[in-house]
Amino acid sequence: MPVFASYTDLRKWGAEDKAQRLLKEASLESFSGSRPNEKSVFLSHSTKDDDLVGGVALILQNHGGNVYIDHSDPSISEDNCLAIAAHLRVVIHGCRKFVMLASPRSKDSTWMPWELGLGDGIHSPVNVAIFPSAETIVDMKWSEREYLGLYRRIVWGTQEGQNGFMWLVWDFRTNTAEKLSNWLAS
Repeated sequence: MPVFASYTDLRKWGAEDKAQRLLKEASLESFSGSRPNEKSVFLSHSTKDDDLVGGVALILQNHGGNVYIDHSDPSISEDNCLAIAAHLRVVIHGCRKFVMLASPRSKDSTWMPWELGLGDGIHSPVNVAIFPSAETIVDMKWSEREYLGLYRRIVWGTQEGQNGFMWLVWDFRTNTAEKLSNWLAS
């Protein structure tokens, strides 16, 4: 059975030195420069889940993703909504994949639904995934509600014909999955 990453696990992984370096490097300073495709994954998240972002970034990076995180981007000014939206459109368009870190705590975010809709419209649902996290690894029901139920999930689980647990992109509706590294590379 696939399971979500718990808050405890993501915090633990996010505290690793490698994760802390990733957070510092996750801005898109070179996006408008000479290397526009440097970042491959846009990571949408709520500020209420900032303590989980490092762990998610580390998992994505370890499986081939080069992660963009907006709160690390020095070109975003918090007081100009139009400029933020314009910048995020460019960034999301430039990334091949869109991942939303979703938790029960992120339901009040004002930006996440907009970013998800934009990611879906630009990349199609096949290149969009929800990275769900909750207090416990089996607390899954909340992630099927409303628009979150439209997308596959990044989970820890097993795959038929493979040995051991691994990170997967899982379609809960069809109970099929592919390795996270394969999805990030496609």
